Parts: sequence; structure tokens; C-alpha cells
Amino acid sequence: MRFKKLSLTPAFAFAFALALFTSGCSEDDVVEVVGVCPIVLSTIPDDGDVDVPLDQVISVIFNEELNPETVNSETFTITGTNKVTGTVTYSESTAFFTPAANLLPNVIYTGTVTTGIKDPMGNALQENYVWSFTTIPQVTATAAPETSGTVTGSGDFNEGSTVSVVATANEGFAFSNWTVGDKIVSTNANYEFKMNGNIALVAHFVVRTYTLNLTAENGTVAKDPNQETYDTGTTVKLTATPAAGYEFSSWSGDATGSTNPLTVTMDADKNITANFTPIQFSLSLTAQNGTIAKDPNQQTYNSGSTVKLTASPAVGYQFSSWSGDASGSTNPLTVTMNANKNITANFTLVPISTYTLNVTAQNGTVAKNPNQQTYSSGTTVKLTAIPATGYQFSSWSGDASGSTNPLTITMNANKNITANFTLIPANTYTLNVTAQNGTVAKDPNQQSYNSGSTVRLTATPANGYEFSSWSGDASGTNNPLSVTMNANKNITANFTQVNNSNIQGINMRSAGDFVVLAGAGITNTGVTTRLTGDVGSFPTATINGLDQTNVIGKLYTTADPIVDQAKKDLTTAYNDGQSRSLNAISLPGQLGGLTLTPGLYVNSSSTGISGTGPQGVLTLHGDANAVWIFKMGSTLITDPGTSIVLSGGAKAENIYWIVGTSATLGTTSVFYGNILADISITLNTGAVLNGRALARTGSVSLDSNTAKK
Repeated sequence: MRFKKLSLTPAFAFAFALALFTSGCSEDDVVEVVGVCPIVLSTIPDDGDVDVPLDQVISVIFNEELNPETVNSETFTITGTNKVTGTVTYSESTAFFTPAANLLPNVIYTGTVTTGIKDPMGNALQENYVWSFTTIPQVTATAAPETSGTVTGSGDFNEGSTVSVVATANEGFAFSNWTVGDKIVSTNANYEFKMNGNIALVAHFVVRTYTLNLTAENGTVAKDPNQETYDTGTTVKLTATPAAGYEFSSWSGDATGSTNPLTVTMDADKNITANFTPIQFSLSLTAQNGTIAKDPNQQTYNSGSTVKLTASPAVGYQFSSWSGDASGSTNPLTVTMNANKNITANFTLVPISTYTLNVTAQNGTVAKNPNQQTYSSGTTVKLTAIPATGYQFSSWSGDASGSTNPLTITMNANKNITANFTLIPANTYTLNVTAQNGTVAKDPNQQSYNSGSTVRLTATPANGYEFSSWSGDASGTNNPLSVTMNANKNITANFTQVNNSNIQGINMRSAGDFVVLAGAGITNTGVTTRLTGDVGSFPTATINGLDQTNVIGKLYTTADPIVDQAKKDLTTAYNDGQSRSLNAISLPGQLGGLTLTPGLYVNSSSTGISGTGPQGVLTLHGDANAVWIFKMGSTLITDPGTSIVLSGGAKAENIYWIVGTSATLGTTSVFYGNILADISITLNTGAVLNGRALARTGSVSLDSNTAKK
């Protein structure tokens, strides 16, 4: 007789028990006692239950008290795939089976209580009671490889429920797929499914790979190892190789600096560029008794570029050859820049020839300046024809022609020249005009004028002068001036110098503390260089060939903020000089042989000092407060051996050279003033600077020089 979960009303339970009592229990191995037999009323879990927890304690409820000694592991068993080990206890009509370990997931277990169970009166369970239940299924999620990532979502879940598992890759790995056994069930790191029994999921991870893209213009980059992709953490060696004429400069993109070769750790996709710059070479030129023109005229040249050198001899010299890093006598010479080069143009004296100059004049005379018996080849002579009374100059003949008076001729042969004069017609008059520091134009421009005719005179001052008045046979300040010809007239145009004595100097601020200041480095190639004043460069702080033994002052060898401020003050001073224009005087291209008074001198192109002897000397005359500002649009170049001389108490500190590009001081030349160059400054061997060499953006090059601010 088998019962399952009885739900009895009190009356029915009494009747049921009475029936059992009156009917009695079946015989066993002891004396039968008439009464109620043990009956199973219910179980936990119930027969057929599913999704039973794995830590479930199994219990059986009886209809009456039992003999505890009959409730044991022999009479109460649980069996799954194997017999379950556990502890059997009894309390108040209920038998308990506590498994020694959690039940296995998704397993059908069978519970059995046998007829060995009896009540205290010896009545036995009439037949074995057997039931079954199924445990809850389980999700097991693991990562492969174990250290490649983490997974969440493992646990026990009711059959048919929806479950989510999540795979998270560790650094350097990427999720690949979920598998059950050998079958891939999902490639989504977040996998959702319905429970259908136990499931053992494995999240597979792979090592993350990255790409490395390289860019190189004017060179190449080698990768070691050379692969399409790289596993995370792989190191790659990059070697930059420049093309001919270039040099490696830096890395950019996902790498920086200038280390070459460069080691890169692959922890992301990377794009890296190798940057190359043209190799630059310098070209230093030396020319004594002549000059050399460079085309193009630059401070440095790209490797492989060509430069055209044209040697021009000074008066009395002729070009003979090239020496140094060039040879031969080809002129112009084309040089290929494949290294730093030092080239000298050599000149030799032209053999001196002398010539005679015979001048004939009838009805007048001719003055020669200079007045010599013979003249060296190339000498210039000024001839002035002076008519006798009643005559007028008409023309030149012989080895000269035209009617220009005075006439300048170059002595390149023996010459015979005649000054021709004609009789002044009756009722005609001559008009002689004199002008110093300026010129006077006559309109009409004739040798003589009819009585009563009018002549318009226009006075034009020379640079640095202004027209002031007429004197002689005219007066007043009208300009132009109309003159009525009623007699022979001698008129003088008077000019006075423009007053530039009040011109203000340029405030150098902190740049004035420096004798040499640059923007792109300083290079010295002579051990005898001596500099008095501070020396520095910014932002490129490179200084080669100088140490404190060469400098009486502070030598800044790093990008010091003091040098930065001085560079800013230099720019302010340079811009001040470039902005000056009031009462500007035209600055000649060549200053040799001139004497200049204080003022602002302007040249839109290049200027410099050339020549030898007195022709190679620029004199600046003024008192101790006098100021000179020389502003040029391009270069400042002085020839070897040229010099500046100060007179009247003039001071170098009040002289400013505002150079549009670059300045070059010739070998052994002597120079005065503050050079403010936009680009660079070069002092050739032995050049002496009484002032400052201040280059805004470029470099300053020195070679056995003396410079004192």
C-alpha cells in the first residue's frame, strides 16, 4: 500500500486511522500489534519536482511517530548517478536526509524509504516508498586562456529561464567566441540563451593585434620584424634611412624625438612618420683686391645644389684663379654643394701702363683735373672748357665728342682732345650757373641766349641737403627761377645741409647687454676670438667653438629666459629701425671714400664698403651725441681690409645698421656700430667689430675676431 501527500480532514483522518486500526497491519518478523501502520504523507522535494536546489535537505513526513532507531541510512537512501552519501536524522514524524555535499546539477535523483521503518509499536511501513526529483541545471562559464579575460554569469538557473553570460577581455587580448564543447555558440561577448540542462561555456580570447603604418618622404623606414600586424606588447625596431642629400631629423605622429633607430611597443594601432631635412652646407668666400658674387646668395645650401660664383677684380687688378675647395680659372665658376666649402678668388695686379693727354683750345682754355704729364691706365680725368671773353664752348673733337662740359674721360690710351669755342653772336648773352651740393637744370639749355629771352632754372639738392637761395646775378628763394637774359649772367644756387643732428637712437633694451646674439646658434672657428659683452642664442642655444676663455661677460649655453627676452627686445629694436623714414637720405650702394654726417640713410637693396686705400674707408663725422641709422633692404657686405673711421668725437654705440637680410664683414676689416640683421651675420677671419652682432632669426659665424660692445 503506497500513499503520496495526504490532505485529510479531521473526521476523515479519524475514520481512516480507525479503519487501519481495526483492519490491522501485515505481519513482520515480530509479533503483530494491532494499530496504525506508518504511512508517507509527503516528501520534500515532491515526486516529479524539477529545478531542485543543489543544497536541498530531503525530508519525508509520516503519519505518526516512528521508532527513531529504524530511521537510518539503510532505510532512507537517495540515489542519483551513484548512491548519495549523507546523514539521516529524525524529528517529530519527519525523517531528514542531509547530503554530505551539494547535489549534482540537472540530475534525476531517486529517494527510497523502506519497510524497515517502524513505529514504536513495531508496525512497519507496508511497502517501500520510492519517488524522484530533478535538480536545477547549472551554467559553468570559464575563460580560455585563463589569464586572457574574465567571465560572469555562472550559476544555477531554472530550466527554460533566460541566462546571460558576459566575457571581458584583459589588456592585450580580444574576445573571440563562446563554445560548448567543440561547437561555437556565439561570437558576441554578451551571450543570452535559455536553460536546457547543464551547460559548460568557454569564452575564448585571442591576443590583440595592431597595425603599424609608416610614412617617409625623402627617405625610407625599415621595420624589424617586418609584419602586417603585431601582437600586443611586441616591440618593433624602426630604422630611418635618408635619401641622398637628406638627413633624418625627427619622428612625428604616434612617435616623437630624434632617436634613430627607434623601438616602438605595439599597444595600439600606430601611424608614424619619419621626417628628413635637406643636408645644408656653408660656402665661405675670400677675395682680396676684388669681390665674389654668389648666385643664389644664401647663408647655406641644400646638398647637391649648384652655386654660380663670379669674381670681379678691383681697379688695377685682374682675376687669375680659384683656390681652396675650387681650382682653375673658369669665371664664372659653378660649384656643386656636396660639403662645406671655403673658396678663394685670387687676383693679380694688371701691369701698369701710362698714357699722355694732349688738350688743344683756341678762343678759350681747358683745365685738367688731375693735371699730370702722364696717367696710369684706368685713371679718370676731368676736363673743363673755359671760353674766352666773347666766346662760348660748343663741342669736343679728336678723341672725345659731344658738348658735355665738364667732360670725364678714362685713360686707356694716348689721347688728343680739342675744345671748340664759337663767337657769341651780337645781342646774345651767356648764363653760367654754379651749384655745390646740388645741381641746376637750365630750360632751355643753351650756350648763349638772345637778348630778352627767359631761362628757367631749377635747383635740385644732393642727398642730405636742401635748396636755400640764389646768389650772384640772382637772389631770393624762388625755385624754379625765371631769368631774363639782358646781360651775361653768373648765378649760384646755394644749398644747406638738412639738420639731422636731433635724430634719436634706437633703444636696445636688454639686447644691449649682448655683444653677440643669435636666433639659430653661434659658431666660432678661431681660437683667438675675444668678445666683450654677453653672448647667447635663442631658441637654438647651440654655441660651438666658444667657452668662457673667449668671452668677457656671461656666456649662455642653454635656452635661458634672459636670452629669450633679449631676442624679443632685439626684434623691437629692429622693427623700430625699419620704421624710421623722417628726413631720410638716400644711401649709396658703395660707401667707400665717403664722409657722412649724422642722419637716417636708406637703401632699398644692398650696400657695403669696397675698394682699397682711401677708397676703402668710410668716415663718419659728428660729435659724441651724433646718431647714424643706416637702413638697407638686403645685405651689408664689406670687402677685406676696408674700414670705418670715426671723427669729431663720434661713438660706435650711436651707429645702427638695420640689415634686411644678412651682414658679412670682410677679412681683417674694421667696423663700427650695432649690426641688427634680420637673418644672419658673418665675421670673416680677423674682422674687428666695435659694436654688436645681433641676428634675429639666423646664426652668427665668427673666425678669430675681436668684438666689443
